[in-house]
Amino acid sequence: MNSGAAPKSIALLFVAGLALYLASFYGCEYVRHRQGAWEVQFRTNAAGHPAIVVNQPKLNLSAVQIVFVGEKTPRIPLPQTVVFKAPRQRVPFGRVVFEDLTYLPGVVTFDFFGHEIELLPRVLAVNRREVPWQSGHVIELSAKDKPAEPFKPPVKPRRSAFGVR
Repeated sequence: MNSGAAPKSIALLFVAGLALYLASFYGCEYVRHRQGAWEVQFRTNAAGHPAIVVNQPKLNLSAVQIVFVGEKTPRIPLPQTVVFKAPRQRVPFGRVVFEDLTYLPGVVTFDFFGHEIELLPRVLAVNRREVPWQSGHVIELSAKDKPAEPFKPPVKPRRSAFGVR
């Protein structure tokens, strides 16, 4: 009497399913990380103004510098480089307001001294204005360049005992 599926065919089906799962998982991980992360160097320029230098090798972007004229950095050792390949990276000055690093390089939004800087693969957004990426470009921002409407970080949803409201 035939009892159904043989143990050998069950084991073969399990191995095939496992191989398909592993190929899918590592294929998705490859696609997520293949472009690499944003590399942001925090430093001061020759005049002592705080600045960031943005690099992204896979997008052929290098030495895109944003200088914050008239601002002061906290007394910290500079330069420091932060690679945004994982969420919640600490930055030496300013703050990270938003980051979506699901597919690298992703999107990273900063608040530096009241200036909103957003790194997007397509374009650089400075105070909500699009600036085309150009390697070696230097952008100087002063207090008069700050947006008229102060920067407001995204509102986090409040949580109740029964979930999100």
